[in-house]
Formats: sequence, C-alpha cells, structure tokens
Amino acid sequence: MADERARAAGAKPGQSVTQTGYETFQAALLDGRLRPGQMVSQRELVDMLSLSIGALRELLPRLQSEGLVLVRPQRGVQIPAIDLPMIRNAFQIRAALEREAVLHAVRTMPDELLLEQREKHLSILEQVETATGAGVFERGQDVDAGLHSLLIRATGNELLIRAYSINNIRIRLIRLDRILLSRATLPAAFRDHLAVIDAILARNLHGAMDAMDRHIANARTRATEL
Repeated sequence: MADERARAAGAKPGQSVTQTGYETFQAALLDGRLRPGQMVSQRELVDMLSLSIGALRELLPRLQSEGLVLVRPQRGVQIPAIDLPMIRNAFQIRAALEREAVLHAVRTMPDELLLEQREKHLSILEQVETATGAGVFERGQDVDAGLHSLLIRATGNELLIRAYSINNIRIRLIRLDRILLSRATLPAAFRDHLAVIDAILARNLHGAMDAMDRHIANARTRATEL
C-alpha cells in the first residue's frame, strides 16, 4: 500500500511517499505556492503534496524539526516568516559550514575544478559589464549556487552536506524574497567568489577562510538592509 501511494505521488523507485512529499514541499516553497508567513490547513497540504493525512502527519515532525514549518494547534501549519532573526541564524549556520568546506578545499580540491569555476565567473561578469547575453542573471544564479555546492559536496561529509541542504532552503527563500542577483548585486558577489577561488588556488588557508567570511557577511548585509 505504501509503495502504491508513493508511485501515485510521483516517487522515484524505492523512495518513500513521505520523502516525495518532503521534496514536493521544498518545491512549493521555492516556486511560490507556499509563502513565508502563510498559514495553511493540513487538508490544503494533503492536496498540494499528494499525501494521505497519515503520511502528512509523519512528515510534519521532520519539517518542524528543520524549522520549515510551525504547527499551530487548532489553527493549521504556518510557514515561518523571513525576519531578521531568521536571516541572521541562517547566515551564521551557513558561515560555519562553508568555513569547513573551504578548509577542505584548500587541502584537497584540484586546480582544474577551481580554474573551471573561475572561468565561469569571469564569463558571467563580462556579460554583465558588456550587457550581452540574454538570461545572464539566471545563469549567474546557477554559477553562484554551483560554487557553493561544489565546495560543500567536495567535503564528502554526509552530515555536513545534509545540514547545508536543510539550511540552504532558508537561504534560497531569503534570496527569492530579498537578494536575487541583479546588475547592482552580481558584480560584488562574484568578486567575492573570485577572492575565495584565488585564495584556495594559492592554498592560502587563512586567506580563503577570510574571503568566505567576507562574502557571507556581505550577503547577510544585503539581506538585512532590504
């Protein structure tokens, strides 16, 4: 029965219906079907996530423990608002995780991967500065996310990768709400990235950590000022 529900909800082979519901919930957050601060009923979530009420009740504790929902007795389920404490907490967690990722990259990441990332960043910057290339900011978002993902995945630490993935949902919501890359913000963000990449290429441990700290502090400032 559980397998039949999973297939009906579009689950991948061997994936549980609750995991499929979790991924559908993330997608709903990021495509705007669920908005920060919104209150929804369990029935609405059942319909949106293609879950049974029992499967939703299995999923809610996970979502609540990860800070993605607040269960309000007799009222429903609330999506947490994007406020200053949430932004500060999310960026503090991000800073701790990415400092560890940078330490690992300085010690082990091959030059070829770093040079490839450097070229991608320079290409986007050139397109922004010369006003060429349709969809440059969308590609810029992908390059931005790609560098951070590369650094985190390269650690090979599944606990760290999982913690980053959970926190990254919050970061992506903050970006959607406040700091999508634009002509005003992309050059500074990419210059920060290039400083990180160059310090790792130079195998400068403290320089790389300092560059990542500055980058995350700058991103946090942009988010809290808007």
